[in-house]
Formats: sequence, structure tokens, C-alpha cells
Amino acid sequence: MKKIGEKLSFKKGRDAGSIVHVGEKKTEKVKMMIIEYNEKTYNIRDIDSVSDITVNKEKGMNTWLDIVGIHDVNIIAEVGNVFGLHPLILEDICNTNQRPKIEIDEDYAFITLKMMHFNREKDEIFPEHISIIHGNNLVITFQETEGDDFLAIIGRILNEHKAIRKSGADYLVYSLLDSIVDGYLEILEKVGEKIEEIEEVLMTGADRETYNRIHHIQKEMIYLRRNIWPMREIIGRQAKGESRLIKNSTMIYFRDIQDHIMQILEIIDLYRDILAGMIGVYLAIINNRMNQIMKVLTIITTIFIPLSFIAGIYGMNFKFMPEIEWKYGYFTILGFMGTVAIFMLFYFKRKKWF
Repeated sequence: MKKIGEKLSFKKGRDAGSIVHVGEKKTEKVKMMIIEYNEKTYNIRDIDSVSDITVNKEKGMNTWLDIVGIHDVNIIAEVGNVFGLHPLILEDICNTNQRPKIEIDEDYAFITLKMMHFNREKDEIFPEHISIIHGNNLVITFQETEGDDFLAIIGRILNEHKAIRKSGADYLVYSLLDSIVDGYLEILEKVGEKIEEIEEVLMTGADRETYNRIHHIQKEMIYLRRNIWPMREIIGRQAKGESRLIKNSTMIYFRDIQDHIMQILEIIDLYRDILAGMIGVYLAIINNRMNQIMKVLTIITTIFIPLSFIAGIYGMNFKFMPEIEWKYGYFTILGFMGTVAIFMLFYFKRKKWF
């Protein structure tokens, strides 16, 4: 998972619109693929060079250009020149720290957001920076890594009986956003399982590792909320039809995503409350454990106070102390001290102090 505080000083000394890749290089080579489709046919081909990119102008034909790898700013700039994208848009595409947002222009709409993945080996959430350009019968997606998240959408395009084949590019944008939002729900399901595991551990006791796990999940929830909260505006503006590229028949689908976003935010807030409560339970367990330890130490100290007093008196060894010369004095004093200790233990037990 990314740190909550991210470096934002990369633009210092640069002109606005300077294309700089910010983030890790997650793929060696930029891969490009074009999918052209309509209700009757489809065509999929890989692109080796930006100069090979062509858009089918046939009426009713939709084009999806998928670009995997945003570290090569030269290729991103060339793509921007081909489709007339503003330099500030290209800058946001290459900046993995960019806050999720939507910008609507006359010719296209630009969306940037985070797709969330779950690393089973490290047991943590990690984000992927995704950008979407929605033009007239055109969709361009920019991904950091090649994954399986959009494969289901490609499979639906290959199936002529699916609604996506009969719809326009706006429905493709909906499908992409819906897939990303569904990924959020899957992540939250895994987080819920982790919280249940920690709750079971808390019932049997708690240690420092338990606290660290709770704190880690809390940080994940903060990061998720920070990146999902702006999705309300992204989906909301689409659902209201602020972009002329969104058809009235497609707005209802964006409203459905909007409902999912609100549900996700409610779950995140619920988990944050549960985690805060678990921190309280952990601290209560630790305090109770400390109180038990202090109770035992206090009882031991209390028992030894009179014993130390007796030992202190007879440790002075004054010459005229009457018991010094007594034959059974040592054993008598030991017996008396033992009797005092046993009496005090019995008294504390009767008072239910331990």
C-alpha cells in the first residue's frame, strides 16, 4: 500500500503540462492494443508503434485503445498528439499520485482514478493508476500493469449477444468503471475477513502483533476512502449527463455505480468504527493485564511489608536485645513471619482481592 503522505514536489521548477512519470516503473515495455467493434463484428489487433494507430470512422463502430505502461513519456506524448489531448491531461496520466477526478471537454471526457488490487503474499492492498479518455465512439485506457481486470470486458465484446456490442462507447466507459468499483467491493470483502480473524484473536487475548495488524488495516481504510471519495463526483457527473457523450439510456447504469460507491463508503466508515472499537478493546485488555500484574505485585509487596519490618528490627543486632541470646529465637521469628504471611494471604483471598 502507498504511504498516506506522498511526494508532491516533482513539479518544482517545471512548466505546467510538463510530462513527467511519477511512480514506479511496473512494466518493461509499453503494450498497445486496439479493439474495434459494433453489433455485427469486431476486430482486435496489437499495435507496435503509435504511428500504426488508426481509428475506424465507420458509423456505429466503437474503438477501444488500451495502453499498458505509462512510464514512457515519449509514447504518451505521441498518443496525445494523435488524439489532440491537452498537455495537462497527459501530465495527469503519467502522475500516479494524481487525485481521482473527471474533466469534461467539448471533444472528450478525461477520468483518472485508482484500481485496487490485493497482494495475497504480502497480505496488503496496492493501487494501480488508471486513466480513461472518452471521445466520440472512442475510449482510450492507460494502465500501469497488464492484468486480468479488463479481460472480462474484452470477453463480453467478443460475444455478439452481450449488451456492450449493441451499445456505444459510453457503455464501454460504464463497463470499465463498474469493473473497477466491483474490485473495491472484493477488496472490502477481504478486509472484512481480516477483521473477523483479528476479532477472534482479541477474544482469546492480544499481543503487539495484533495491534500492528489493526493499525495497518486502519491505514488501508484511510487510503481507500481518500481515493474512493472523489469517485462520487466522477460517477455523479456522468450520471447527470454533464458530458454530451453520455446517452440518456446509459445514465441509469452510472446511477447504479453511484449507489455502489455510496455502499462502499458506508462499509469503509463501518470498518473504521469497528477498528477504532478494536483498538479500544486491545487497550482495555492490555490495561486489564497490567492491572492484574500490578495487583499481584501489590499483594506481594504488602505481604513483605510486615516481614521486612520484623526482619529490620532483629537485623539491628543491639547487644542487649533479649531475643538475641534465646536458643529458639531464630526459628520462632521465622515461624511468626510465616504465620503473618499466611494470615495475610487468607485475608486477601477472603476479601476476593485476587
